[in-house]
Amino acid sequence: MTVMPAMEPTTVRTALRRHYLMCRPDHFAVTYAINPWMDPAAGAEAAKAVAQWEALRAAYLALGHEVSLIDPIEGLPDMVFAANGALVVGGRVYGAKFTHPERYAEGPAYAKWMLENGFSELLEPQHTNEGEGDFLTLDHVILAGTGFRTEIAAHQEAQEFLRRPVVTLRLVDPRFYHLDTALFPLGGDNVAYFPGAFSPGSRAVLRRLFPDAVLASEADAAVLGLNAVCDGRNVVINAEAVGLIDTLREHGYEPLPVDLSELRKAGGGPKCCTLELRS
Repeated sequence: MTVMPAMEPTTVRTALRRHYLMCRPDHFAVTYAINPWMDPAAGAEAAKAVAQWEALRAAYLALGHEVSLIDPIEGLPDMVFAANGALVVGGRVYGAKFTHPERYAEGPAYAKWMLENGFSELLEPQHTNEGEGDFLTLDHVILAGTGFRTEIAAHQEAQEFLRRPVVTLRLVDPRFYHLDTALFPLGGDNVAYFPGAFSPGSRAVLRRLFPDAVLASEADAAVLGLNAVCDGRNVVINAEAVGLIDTLREHGYEPLPVDLSELRKAGGGPKCCTLELRS
């Protein structure tokens, strides 16, 4: 009698419906350089950026997520990167205070939208931070980036206001100027990340917190493959991150590749365009 080997159980991933805030890139342009991705001489095509953004929004809607919109403001070409506008946890809003003057007005614009749309518990920050660009929320902890944009003091300020533990991670590679360019949550208890973006101490912390994390190659990180959005099962991800896409499939996730190549000219991808509104 032939005995068949036992099959490994397949991990079942569960998608949770999310509520996202997005901003249509009607005024998108690359007219200044505040990160290594931006080249004003090369510029960008606003119409192409809008088409790619519309496809991203359509992908979220097709997955069953709710998408709210904030009106774009002329003169704020990076306002499309809604993730930087705030951090929303448990219905409480920790506002953004941008590093560069070119983006400073985005903080008050997003705060105004929050107050007008039922988010009454809002803290205007005292310390420089760029919202979900440097704060990524899991079930029991908030991971917070520093090194280029967000001050460590903002991590402490956010923890006190949001009443969630905040873990500081130091970024060391200027290509990965925000935490959301180097790491993204896989549901509420695990992450994917590129180790080379972090200091040795921060890499050790990540290994301890997430021993089963999905590790990305430098090639996939370099096309902003980690600037992705996961609902627990589906991962909306830059199409060029082919190795990471295959790895995610092997781990039971369903990648949904999108083309945001035009927005990447300003250093943004799916997550940069997406602010989660957690009630």
